[in-house]
Amino acid sequence: MTRTLTIQRYEDGEPHGARADDVAMEEPLEIRVEGEPLVVAMRTPGRDRELAAGWLLSEGIVRSAEEIADIVERPGEDTRAAMVDVMLRDASRFVAVKHRRNVVTNSSCGLCGAATVAQVIRDFPKIENAFLINAKLLLELPARLAENQPVFQRTGGLHACALFHGDGTLVALREDVGRHNALDKLLGWALLEGRLPLANYLLLLSGRVSFEMMQKALAAGIPFVAAIGAPSSLAVELARDSGQTLAAFLRGRNFNVYTGGKRIRGAGAV
Repeated sequence: MTRTLTIQRYEDGEPHGARADDVAMEEPLEIRVEGEPLVVAMRTPGRDRELAAGWLLSEGIVRSAEEIADIVERPGEDTRAAMVDVMLRDASRFVAVKHRRNVVTNSSCGLCGAATVAQVIRDFPKIENAFLINAKLLLELPARLAENQPVFQRTGGLHACALFHGDGTLVALREDVGRHNALDKLLGWALLEGRLPLANYLLLLSGRVSFEMMQKALAAGIPFVAAIGAPSSLAVELARDSGQTLAAFLRGRNFNVYTGGKRIRGAGAV
């Protein structure tokens, strides 16, 4: 979603008159489970059910759509805010204090407000499947991602995450001002569609790849994560420990493989 504003345009350091400009929207969403407030995410409005479902998957609260009884969208206490309340089929196993965040999760941080290490590091199964993709095909994916980012083309202000088959077919894509929100929306879609685990897909990120993004991918069973931006050291460590392939700096005709190179045809093992 976007909002059109009137701005003052400067060119070559000189004022060039007023013009209309589209900016990406950012508004708060409160996520509750069984009526318990857990986190306030600053996100691009839209697909809030997917965002909530993906966040619950990433947090380890649910592992499948069958564990969710309902996701109810409600108006927030503030006119600019919204709320989703997730109802679980077995609420007796849910402990709110284990997942409650202490601060607003802004659009650049998905782990902000975690009070303990246990809230950050989750225990998800290791990836062992033999997904494969051609190295030259991998280099074509950023262009395919860009072609399917309509809001980014208008605003330049959104991150994107996309799932691809090994033959390069785009399966699904989500955009958001927050990269972790974009991924939660994508994973929430997969969860609610009953597609988990995503053992036969590649995840492409429009920006950098952090520990948090790798862990979210691991929660969904994704074997291959590729990024246009840079990885962090902890992202590489998690990928190596979890059996995931991590490739980054997909730009032009080049990319780096940090771990799991056997899943790439035409690239040496790492």
